[in-house]
Amino acid sequence: MKKILTIILLFVITVGFNKDKIAYKFFNADGKKIKYSKVLKEIAQADIVFFGELHNNPICHWLQYELTKDLYMELNGDIILGAEMIEADNQMILNEYLAGMISAKSYKKEARLWPNYKTDYAPLVEFAKDSNLAFVATNIPRRYASVVYKKGFEGLDTLSAQAKLYIAPLPIEYDPEVACYKSMLEGMEGMGSHATETLPMAQAIKDATMAYNIAGYLDSGKLFIHYNGSFHSDNFEGILWYLNRYKPGLNIVTIASIEQSDINDLDEEYLNRANFLLVIPEDMTKTH
Repeated sequence: MKKILTIILLFVITVGFNKDKIAYKFFNADGKKIKYSKVLKEIAQADIVFFGELHNNPICHWLQYELTKDLYMELNGDIILGAEMIEADNQMILNEYLAGMISAKSYKKEARLWPNYKTDYAPLVEFAKDSNLAFVATNIPRRYASVVYKKGFEGLDTLSAQAKLYIAPLPIEYDPEVACYKSMLEGMEGMGSHATETLPMAQAIKDATMAYNIAGYLDSGKLFIHYNGSFHSDNFEGILWYLNRYKPGLNIVTIASIEQSDINDLDEEYLNRANFLLVIPEDMTKTH
């Protein structure tokens, strides 16, 4: 009997240690598993795809890179890249680097890059450089988003004409009842003096500026791949809310990134958050 129990214990341990370690799974909006190849094919038919990432998740960044390479091959190079992580007033610096006019050292020194740029975004920029692709710096300069946070949209009226070139045309439309902005303000309840209605406004000016900068490239017939924090495109709001006003009728696809303890099934709360849900184990290591 003791020998049998030992054998059973060894079997259980062996099975446990040999269990596959799945790093991610894709689901459609209805919560059904979907293969990466199917996701790729559907995105290839779109005008633009928003890849909503978790900024410090390595699987998000790896799949952004892999998806970009595969779409490049699928569409014979007819793609344009763009990212929240590079601000619009750095477009010239980025262009000069892509064209080989300035060194990587100069580019990194001047472009106010995110702390995780080297590991998470440099591969995308280098792919664009090597493949002669356009890469659009879509986001508002953070100093102007800060103006909105401190003074509301009215604060932007005091900016110079040159500064306003890096912002969506003013005045921007703003609806505080849009769920993503409303939930942001509701999440601040109980914070007392730290709660301010200008926080979702600052988020909205980012979304509007990214949408406006993207819209200018959507007549090329090329697929636009945009990398942004998932919050900016979840539930088809944020950037999409503005893009549908600047350029209605587009075929838009979204990917939302989610962490769960069990990735075998999509939690109900995430249904319909995006066209495709990238689900990653919540104990995944982080890039920063």
